[in-house]
Amino acid sequence: MLAGEASAEAARKTALAEAPQVTEPDLDTDFDALLDMGGEAAFPVAGDDLAAAFFDLDNTVMQGAAIFHFGRGLYKREFFRRRELARFAWQQAWFRLAGVEDPEHMQDARDSALSIVKGHKVSELMAIGEEIYDEYMAERIWPGTRALAQAHLDAGQKVWLVTAAPVETATIIARRLGLTGALGTVAESVDGIYTGRLVGEPLHGPAKAEAVRALASAEGLDLERCAAYSDSHNDIPMLSLVGHPYAINPDTKLRKHARTHDWRLRDYRTGRKAVKVGVPAAAGVGAIAGGAAAAIALHRRRR
Repeated sequence: MLAGEASAEAARKTALAEAPQVTEPDLDTDFDALLDMGGEAAFPVAGDDLAAAFFDLDNTVMQGAAIFHFGRGLYKREFFRRRELARFAWQQAWFRLAGVEDPEHMQDARDSALSIVKGHKVSELMAIGEEIYDEYMAERIWPGTRALAQAHLDAGQKVWLVTAAPVETATIIARRLGLTGALGTVAESVDGIYTGRLVGEPLHGPAKAEAVRALASAEGLDLERCAAYSDSHNDIPMLSLVGHPYAINPDTKLRKHARTHDWRLRDYRTGRKAVKVGVPAAAGVGAIAGGAAAAIALHRRRR
């Protein structure tokens, strides 16, 4: 419960008083996703101030995992060594290949990130995060999902990211996309300095649902009128919490669950191969090793 409450409190403190107006991008999107299941009533409902939208980040709004892109940016700034970059690259290559989260990989990445930022100023990491967004994240935003978020904003609703990524990183991404704010994992800081510990647990799985519930209560929202979007079966608790759940770029388990429960599905990945999760073991290892090697080689060329 602590993780969800801490995240909701941090989100409300850092939320934009008024989301900036963002020029609507030229998006290749099937706006049937903005209609109800019968295609009769527009969704989201304009002017419904008891509704909001909650978007998972990794592989829902953005291709890949934010914490891995952040790690790559920190390596470029010599926060850690090549051996640690190889681990980040390995994990990111696996994530992109499989399209699902691996708890051990995510925990390893989280522990690595905490040890790296320990002793640094929060303001320093926020400034660096702005640069990293431009370098590695901006071009990885899924246009289709961004259009869905914009539809909620245009309807006068608040839109929140909900992610296991650090709340500071998530807040930067939310602001750059013109969203309201972000629920994310809260790293402890004392006098503006990271201690290397978390406040509660990472915002993952059931903790996301707790954070959404806490934020909805504080904001006076009706969850039955709210929408949630995710690619991962780990987020079924969050998706089940709202009246309008969406499966976006779903993994196999979420796709099956969504079809069973008549949830809306949208896949913005190119090609049906992106939907496949299982791959031959040898091919998987080769792709992962190749991804790690490519990431390190690319960095060497740029130094």
